[in-house]
Amino acid sequence: MSKSNPFSGGAESTNLSLFSSLPGTFAARDVQDLMSYPFFSLAKSKRIVPIDFSAGDVAIRVEGTHEHGIATIWDADVLIWSASQVVEARDHGIATSRLLAAAPHEILRFVGRGTSQRDYLRLKAALDRLQSTTIATSLRQHHGRRLHRFSWINEWKERADAAGRPRGVEMILPDWYYSAVTDPGQVLTIDRAYFNLTGGLERWLYRLVRKHGGRQRAGWHFDLRYLHYKSGSIARYSDFALDIRRIAKRQSLPGYSLRVSRNRDGAERMHFSPSTRPSLDTAVRELAAAMRFGDKL
Repeated sequence: MSKSNPFSGGAESTNLSLFSSLPGTFAARDVQDLMSYPFFSLAKSKRIVPIDFSAGDVAIRVEGTHEHGIATIWDADVLIWSASQVVEARDHGIATSRLLAAAPHEILRFVGRGTSQRDYLRLKAALDRLQSTTIATSLRQHHGRRLHRFSWINEWKERADAAGRPRGVEMILPDWYYSAVTDPGQVLTIDRAYFNLTGGLERWLYRLVRKHGGRQRAGWHFDLRYLHYKSGSIARYSDFALDIRRIAKRQSLPGYSLRVSRNRDGAERMHFSPSTRPSLDTAVRELAAAMRFGDKL
C-alpha cells in the first residue's frame, strides 16, 4: 500500500508516495518490450561492450560503467518482481508508485534465490548494476526516432530504523518502465519455472518465445542469424548457434518445444510451439486443486 515518503534521496523522490511490497507468492509478470529486445547482458561475467540494436523504427543502446558493467538478465529478476508487485496491487485496487520498499528476503524468495548473506550481497550488486546501466531507446516514443534515456533504477537505498537495524531497501523505478508495467497490454504472465533456468541465453530465449509465441498452437520461427543479432550477444555466431541447438535438444524451456531446421540454402531456423508437457505453474495449480478436493495422488 502507499504511504508517506521517507526517501531522503534526490528531488524526484519528494513527489512520490511509498508503495510497500505485498506479502505472499503470486503470478510472475514481465514487460513485453523487455522480453522482445536486447536490454540485458546474457553473460555472468562483467560486460562493458555496449548493446546496440536497430530494426525499423526501433533503436536501442545499452551502456554500463567500468565499475559495474551492464545489468544482466539475472539482475532483471528484480524488475520482474517489481512488475509482479505493481500488477498484483492494481488488480486488488491498491494504489502503487514508482517508489517501492521491500525486505530483501521478499525479493529473493520471489525469484527463487536463497536468503543468505551472500544472496543479499548479490542482490545489492544487482541493484547497483540496474542503477548504473543506462538505456537510450526509441521504443514507445511517438515523435520519430527521438530517444528516451533512463536507468533501470533511478535511485535505491538501504533502510534502517532509529537504532540502525536494517529495514529493507527502497528503489525508484524509471517512468519509461513504470508506464509499461501499469499498461495491461504491455505485461505478460511468465512461468515461475523461468527462475530455475541457469543459462543467460536460455532465459532470454524463454522470454522471447513467451512474448512472440504466446499460446498460439502453430508456434513461431526465427532465422538463427537474426536471432543472434536480436539477442545482443557478443558470442560468435557459430557458438551462439551451437548453444541454441543444445537448448533445443534439452527441451528446457517451460511450456514450449523447440527444434532447429536447415533451409535448402543452408540457413538455420529455430521453430517453437506450445509444449504438451504441463508447465510448473499448471502442475502446481493441479496439485493444489487435488489437495483441496481430497483427491488421491
